[in-house]
Parts: sequence; structure tokens; C-alpha cells
Amino acid sequence: MRELKIFSGRANIELTKKICEFLNLNMGDCSLVTFPDGEFHCKIEDVRGRDVFIVQPTCPPVNDNLMELLIMIDTCKRASAERVTTVIPYFGYARQDRKDEGRVPITAKLVANMITRAGADRVLTMDLHAAQIQGFFDVPVDHLYAAWVLNEHFKSLNIPEEDIVIVSPDEGSIKRSVGHLKRLGGNLAIIDKRRISATSTTQANIIGGPLDGKIALMFDDMISTAGSICGAAELVRDNGAAEVHVAATHGVFAGNAIERLKTDAIDSVVVTDSIPLDADKYLPKIKRLSVDKLLGEAIRRIHHHQSISEIFSEVNEKKNK
Repeated sequence: MRELKIFSGRANIELTKKICEFLNLNMGDCSLVTFPDGEFHCKIEDVRGRDVFIVQPTCPPVNDNLMELLIMIDTCKRASAERVTTVIPYFGYARQDRKDEGRVPITAKLVANMITRAGADRVLTMDLHAAQIQGFFDVPVDHLYAAWVLNEHFKSLNIPEEDIVIVSPDEGSIKRSVGHLKRLGGNLAIIDKRRISATSTTQANIIGGPLDGKIALMFDDMISTAGSICGAAELVRDNGAAEVHVAATHGVFAGNAIERLKTDAIDSVVVTDSIPLDADKYLPKIKRLSVDKLLGEAIRRIHHHQSISEIFSEVNEKKNK
């Protein structure tokens, strides 16, 4: 592992430290400075011939963190790194993955092009909002899933299977919900969500269930403004659920999300540390799980040219024993 170097942008230094502790490595020495005019400057230690990993989620402030990532990639390539892998636990702009109307961009593709042109040789990311974004990159992409981390949390609560209802907050999350259903048991319910505008949705009907007296577990890839998830939770409560627990890989918590999550309709919110949680966004009901071991094991396997998919195969084998 001596040829491996892991650097961190300023977006999520704590997660990078945990990854390095898991791998028993020191974090690479990197100086990142913001000049008075807002420009970024980067200087790193010697990486000539090294296998370099840069950990930087492109979470809010999205544009600053993205630009910092691009500058770090360029720095490593110009310093003659053998290979540069960008570790992007949360990929910003992922929701702009297609032209859903005329005269709009596909910004997710643009960002993928920028990362590739900056010099990234490989991308490691987690729970993309749209899986097809993997194809936007012209370099290999390793796509991880935090589902097993979330599942282990709910398994530790020892909820009887007959009391569980896995609720899909919209039609697009059905496949994800079915995956959790296979691991946690229970029944499946699907919420019929209708989008009113770019910033608002309405929840109309529930398919499946039943929910009366049950413990509802709702899974999504991210919680952004929390409007959709709170609306779904209130609908589930109105249909008789005794408890509602919400889980997502990425806790973006933009806008009035924290205020919305204070609703009595939600008993707990579980997210991972793919995005740092600011002190002003803390709520007692929010629980954070770490994905450091998942990312660390993936980095180790990439460095040694081993299979990434076997991570999940090994997890499943252990669960089935």
C-alpha cells in the first residue's frame, strides 16, 4: 500500500480521515488556499508514480467543491501521478441527467466531461441519483451502494418482520425499495407522487400495504429540500402507520429541509456521512452512519486491481450464513 496516496478536498475532510484510518494510512499532505478574489490554489506532496485517490463530494457549495476537485486532479496529473481516481461520495448535478423539456442542458454529462478532461483516470462514487450517469464518463466508474449500511442499522433495531412496511416514496424508488424488502422483510407500499413544478410535488395515493399499526421504513437516494419525503411521511401517517423512519444515502438538507423534518410525522432520519452535517443542521432525530469502511475497502481493491462487485457478494454471503 506504500504507493497509495489519499488526498482530501475541503468538502468532507472527516470522512477522508476515517477512510485513511481504516486503511492504516496517513492522509496525503495537501495545501488548499482561497485567495481574496475567490480563486483556489492547491499544492501537494510528491506523488510521482503514485496511485492517487482524491476524496471530494460535490455537495453544497456545489460549484466551489467541483472547481476544487478539478484543480486537485490537474495538480496530481501535472505532478506525474501514475493514476488519479476521484472518490465522489455524492455527485452533484446528478438530477440534471436528461433533457426533460426543450432548451435545457444535460449538466450531469457536462460535469462528467469536466472531470475526465481535468485528468481523472477513474471515478468511484456512491448511489448516483440516476444509474445511467455512469455512462456519461469516458473512464471506468465504480458505483457503490450504501444499502447494506442502512439495512444493518434497521436490523439492529430488531423490528419484527410482520410489523415492517417498506414504503417507496415514488415510482422511481420501487427497485430500491424492493432491494431493502428482500433484506429486511415485511410488506411493500408505493406512493403515487405527482410533480407540480420543479420545486414542488404532491402525494396522492398509496398502493399496497397495509399500513395500519405498522412501522414504515422509507428509503431514498437523497434528502434535499425534504418536501417530497415529508409529504410522503404525512400520507403514510394518515393511513395509520404507528412509526415512520426515513433513510437516505445523501443528506443534502437544502433550503428549509431541517424545519420540514421537525414534523411529528417522522420518528427518525438516517443518512450517511457522504455529505458533512453542519452544526446548524443538527436534529436529535437525525442519525448519521459512516460509509468509511465501504469506500476504504473499494479503494483498497481498486489499488490492488481486485473486484469491486465482490464486496457486495461477500456481504450477502455473510448475511445468508
